[in-house]
Amino acid sequence: MSARKTVGILGGGQLGRMLTHPAALLGIPLLILDSGEYTPAKQTLLPPQFTSHPDGPFTSESHIRELAKQCDVLTVEIEHVNADVLEAVEKEGLCEVQPSPGTIRLIQDKYLQKKYLADRGIPVAPFQVLSANPTEEDVKSVASQLGLPVMLKARTLAYDGRGNSPLQTTESGDIAKSLKHLGDRPLYAEGWAPFVKEVAVMVVRNKQGEVRSYDAVETVHRDSILRVCLAPLRASGKGMEGVNSRARELAEKAVATLEGAGIFGVEMFLMADGSLLLNEIAPRPHNSGHHTIEACNTSQFENHLRAILSLPLGSTALRVPSAAMINILGVDGEMAPVLAMADSALPVPGATSHLYGKAESRKARKMGHITLTASSDAELRLGLRTILKAQPDLDDTFIDTHAPPPPERSHSHKQPLVGIIMGSDSDLPVMLPATKILEQFGIPYELTLTSAHRTPARMTEYAHSAVSRGLRCIIAGAGGAAHLPGMVASETALPVIGVPVKASVLDGVDSLYSILQMPRGCPTATVGINNSTNAALLAVRILGTSIPSLAVAMEKYQHDLADEVLAKCETLEEEGWEKYVQRLKK
Repeated sequence: MSARKTVGILGGGQLGRMLTHPAALLGIPLLILDSGEYTPAKQTLLPPQFTSHPDGPFTSESHIRELAKQCDVLTVEIEHVNADVLEAVEKEGLCEVQPSPGTIRLIQDKYLQKKYLADRGIPVAPFQVLSANPTEEDVKSVASQLGLPVMLKARTLAYDGRGNSPLQTTESGDIAKSLKHLGDRPLYAEGWAPFVKEVAVMVVRNKQGEVRSYDAVETVHRDSILRVCLAPLRASGKGMEGVNSRARELAEKAVATLEGAGIFGVEMFLMADGSLLLNEIAPRPHNSGHHTIEACNTSQFENHLRAILSLPLGSTALRVPSAAMINILGVDGEMAPVLAMADSALPVPGATSHLYGKAESRKARKMGHITLTASSDAELRLGLRTILKAQPDLDDTFIDTHAPPPPERSHSHKQPLVGIIMGSDSDLPVMLPATKILEQFGIPYELTLTSAHRTPARMTEYAHSAVSRGLRCIIAGAGGAAHLPGMVASETALPVIGVPVKASVLDGVDSLYSILQMPRGCPTATVGINNSTNAALLAVRILGTSIPSLAVAMEKYQHDLADEVLAKCETLEEEGWEKYVQRLKK
């Protein structure tokens, strides 16, 4: 095998640390420039020839030039670097730089970044630059054009919300407070985006311009710091159909306009009507992509190295149906709570703790993270709830919102795998046996009414949103014309199982025939009249093809049925059939 190119990394924090893991597996030599001998990244991988990693500021021109002489490719784990020096290094032929210094420079200035994207047709919130040393009148003028509330933002050197200041009014005191908070940095203003979710997509781009994206994720912030990341993105309601795909397409389109190779973190706002606004881009591995280490075929960190070294890009597909990432934040001066938070995940199935090796714990400092993978959203939320309860700064409201407890009996689950629907409440007695079967197998489900004739818009919205909400199968009960199962099947990609409900005439045969006679291209499974038990058992078998534990449980169920029949055979032999049948009549 030919020797790998040596990669130099500007910055030795946790992102650099997580780059060292795939580098070691792929045999990629790394040199990490940062001040200090034992930064998080330097702790985990020796450089080539067992020498020392360079020691010094990653913004220093002399240190960058010295590093460039020892490397084939320079990359960054933080965008707050000296882009001018990187550009000079590349022009002088000392070293290749990825992503492009021009891209890094553009992204360093959030106003220029937003203008660049808007000019290329990328949807963003309305924005306007503020003059240097803005006055109260300058802010009032911008607010009058963008409307209130308005977000004042620092153009440079801002992360984790530290360069943002929301302005609710144009009172003199409020304006003065915001300007003081933001300091003397250049500023711009953004119109308020009343989003329903914050969304992120990791995108990898190689030197040839090939672009691949990971599934979109929901990012949950508290005090402007990412606390929880949920994958894949789930959303319900009108306009939310295909939101995961649309978010990925938008992120890929934005990254395709940039120069250079590597991984990019694209942050967005999901609006109430299902539209998306791009917020900002990071030209490096990103906090919202940490779940990819355990949850995806190829992590964001490995794909970053593959991209900048012209190695084949890896698959970005999820390896599991559901995943989460939880940040571990520091507590002033105390390491014990940090270790306790990491240890809280150890008993949780599918959880993995990552500590960053930072020597000092400070309030709100990112000290590590926990990834969590599961076979379903419901299973994920149970584990997530345990982990969040170990986070000392999170209250019950936050925990219940993002990791709710299981529902009360006879109430729908918030993360269902199976949907049970019926056209009328008169069908409920027929459909209840299905709920008992699903409960017996521990399958989360929801139950609701929607009529193909009386509420067609509700039925259509339910069918369209089923996939994006995480449902994997729908059981639909209907009598008479029994259009509900077939109509839902025609509006969703999920398997639909119809239950013919016996009506006052024709004994339900009309319903059975109606469900059976779906045209080619719109398959609908059908069970016997009033037999929701079999519908639920079929749903369990469908889920068992992707959840092995359910296949095992179904095998046990079948064995139990066989044992039940064999026991009856023995009793029949012992008692004789006349005595046996008399007992059955009692």
